[in-house]
Amino acid sequence: MTQKIRINDTDIVEVVDGGDIDLDAEDVRLPDGTRLTEAGAQALAQEILHATGRGRPSLTAPGEHSPQLRLSVPAELHHRLKARAATEHRSMSRVAREALERYLAS
Repeated sequence: MTQKIRINDTDIVEVVDGGDIDLDAEDVRLPDGTRLTEAGAQALAQEILHATGRGRPSLTAPGEHSPQLRLSVPAELHHRLKARAATEHRSMSRVAREALERYLAS
């Protein structure tokens, strides 16, 4: 199966989806002849995401992973958080982070 992928504002490339492969087991070569490994593919993906401005910036430090926290809250608390975030034109995550910071600092 082929699909077209936009790589910037003006360029679109057509790629063939050959399914999942193990790059450490299969010999896949880049246009310059170097071998593509799983680690190399991960590095290229991160480089592309960084260059295109995709993904969220790290809250920990540049280039570091920011841990995520998932928790359940009552529906009423969720509605209040959502309303507060909308009123302040901020994300629910940011409002929740700041509330947690204030709580833990007290």
